[in-house]
Amino acid sequence: MNLSLFIARRLALSDQKAFSRFIIRLATGATALSVAIMIVALSFINGFQKVISNKVFSFWGHIRVQQNIVNRINLAEESPIPQNKNVEQYLHQVPGVVSVERYATKSAIIKFGTSIESVLLKGIDSSFNFQRMNGFLKQGKWIHFQDSGYDKAIDISTTTASELNIHCGDSILVFLFRTDGSKTARKLLVSGIFKTGIDEYDKNFALCDIRLIRKLNQWDDNQIAGYEVFLKDYTQTKTLNDEIYEGLPQTWYSRSIQQIYPNIFDWLNLQGEIKMLLLGVMIIIASVNLITCLIILILERTKMIGMLKSLGSSNWMVQKIFLYHASYISIIGVSVGTAIGLLIGFVQMQTGWIKFNEEAYFIREAAVDIVWWQILLVDLFTVAICFITLVLPSLLIRKMNPSKAVQFN
Repeated sequence: MNLSLFIARRLALSDQKAFSRFIIRLATGATALSVAIMIVALSFINGFQKVISNKVFSFWGHIRVQQNIVNRINLAEESPIPQNKNVEQYLHQVPGVVSVERYATKSAIIKFGTSIESVLLKGIDSSFNFQRMNGFLKQGKWIHFQDSGYDKAIDISTTTASELNIHCGDSILVFLFRTDGSKTARKLLVSGIFKTGIDEYDKNFALCDIRLIRKLNQWDDNQIAGYEVFLKDYTQTKTLNDEIYEGLPQTWYSRSIQQIYPNIFDWLNLQGEIKMLLLGVMIIIASVNLITCLIILILERTKMIGMLKSLGSSNWMVQKIFLYHASYISIIGVSVGTAIGLLIGFVQMQTGWIKFNEEAYFIREAAVDIVWWQILLVDLFTVAICFITLVLPSLLIRKMNPSKAVQFN
């Protein structure tokens, strides 16, 4: 029979004095609150990072493959390259690659009435997967691709539409400037209006048929600007980018989207650092509260400690009584905190009641991504840290003199 555990259980179930009962409840509540905050922070930051990353990847892919892009800075003036079936086949065969899409870009000016706005046209073809973009479409429909000629439709952002007061179905003029200084224009129909929530995209980009860019730029029918590679797991972007780079022909290069838009991903990485800082602070708060609780419990049971030591109990045996008692409190706090944290997460997932300023945070409502191994790790790590820190105040028992402890009042 484990005598220390038996006594600890009796102490936990017995009636406590008003003050000690208050301290125990306070410690339990503080532990529960700390764990709940950690779980909510993890789930919300995970969701935030996942949603923003998916927005970036949905528009540009995970990896961009081009030819002769050394020292190329101006994205709008990409040089045309011929489609390369060998490169496409190689990219499709790389493990972890979901799809490969062709694209081209060109700076342009949109005119509607007397108003004008500059945009970067992104030309796409039938290899483009609109399904991942459906969540961004606010009005109308995406452009479609005809068997011959080019689609005379264009998809613009809500920002561009608002600036020019454009609605779906309106006809607009699109001006492009060629490398020789001449300009050309085409009348296009606004087919759809989208919103990603990322200003860098919404203020600058519009989607059109890649054959329109070829015609206006006087490119050949098989010329493109490059390939966008989409992966199954975005966390493997750097690894697969290095692998793709090594396997491409000598004149070809690959860049991850993190390299192209480092400012967005630096900001996302900062959220991860804040997450770890918050976890550390919450664990410290939970540990300090439990230490305070344990010290009070030890002082309250000084007479009992003196009696047990007088009867021959070892210091470690008495220490274990209070360690079991405090661990019981921490486990209850962790369990309650986990339940509260998960409840908040599930309620947000169902109702979306926590809203954000989309202009500042790129998302309209807080996103939640509950990763179960993270939740389990938080619970186990919190209990382990609390138990380790509880050993320190329990050392007070070793310094207690049995004869004085029995007379303590």
